[in-house]
Amino acid sequence: IIVGPVLGVFDPDLVLGELMFPFISLGVAIILFEGSLTLEFDEIKQHGTVVQMLVSVGVLITIAIVALSTYLLFDVDPLIALLFGALVCVTGPTVIMPLLRSVRPNKTISNILKWEGIIIDPIGAIAVVLVYEYIISGGEASSILLFAKIVVLATALGMAGAWLLAFLMRRHMVPEFLRNVFTLAFVLV
Repeated sequence: IIVGPVLGVFDPDLVLGELMFPFISLGVAIILFEGSLTLEFDEIKQHGTVVQMLVSVGVLITIAIVALSTYLLFDVDPLIALLFGALVCVTGPTVIMPLLRSVRPNKTISNILKWEGIIIDPIGAIAVVLVYEYIISGGEASSILLFAKIVVLATALGMAGAWLLAFLMRRHMVPEFLRNVFTLAFVLV
């Protein structure tokens, strides 16, 4: 922060140019992937309904309350208020994990918050992009439909990639000492 915005010695936009957005996207992907590695699927069996409600109904309620509060308190355009609501609905693993280490709630609450923090990141990102696309399209449904197609295609490709990675690991087609590096490289590809 000191070298960049404060002193102006390093300007990432100038140095990275067109590569700035892909590097940020890869960084976010790595954070999400690392967070998902800490999930234990037997933990969700007891708390699945709670987590589902938090990342569906809870997200919608949070976006609505934040958007309405922003609109009423700061007198901004309703669409900008909605964009802000979508932006701040995300807790994320980078926020939740340090809090859980500091506060140390009981195991049930800790597991619920850990799952919610990791699952809500992509949901919040999609909400922000959807609202943003709606704003810049001037309310055209065609751009939202295009984005929905991209999300469906990306989901299908992601699931196929996950299946392929699991297949390669189960069949021991990747040497044991290369599994971590291979998995990270595979996820980034």
